[in-house]
Amino acid sequence: MKDRELTRLLQTHPEEGLEAAMLAYAPLVKAVLNRILPQNPCDREECMADVFVSLWRNAAKLDHTATPLRPWLIVTARNKGIDRYNALRRREALSLDDGLAETLGELAEFDRAAADAADLVGALVAAMAPPDRDIFLRKYYLLQSGREIAAALDMSVESVNTRLSRGRDRLRRQLTEKGVYTHA
Repeated sequence: MKDRELTRLLQTHPEEGLEAAMLAYAPLVKAVLNRILPQNPCDREECMADVFVSLWRNAAKLDHTATPLRPWLIVTARNKGIDRYNALRRREALSLDDGLAETLGELAEFDRAAADAADLVGALVAAMAPPDRDIFLRKYYLLQSGREIAAALDMSVESVNTRLSRGRDRLRRQLTEKGVYTHA
């Protein structure tokens, strides 16, 4: 089936058109996505579906401009694969590693009656909501720079510094409320 016939079929009978497009081009799209997303077949399949949905949505424009489908699908698959890869990488960067998560769990389980100021600070940090908790743990437990934190959490350095400043003020207030002297 020629590209023009396929784009017209996608417009008139979308189900038949998608089936014909997948029969003709699914191996090509899958090969492109395998190079970008080799780890998880579920992500590849979902991305592949996104590519063919884009084909269906753009069928009229492709027909009107007589765009060849093969190169269009290759570029679309590549772009969708890269977008998915970047989204997965950001999600992985935001998640805490096992050692840091274990430290967080230990901090949250302190005994308030016997806790000293350091334990209290640890517990207050552990009780923070993300991304503030992640920023504090990365800054003061992993000793990462603001630039490293910003890159890991996909934020600007200014945003990280603002959150650190506001978080320190909030911690100072909470410690004062609990009767702990703060010198800063």
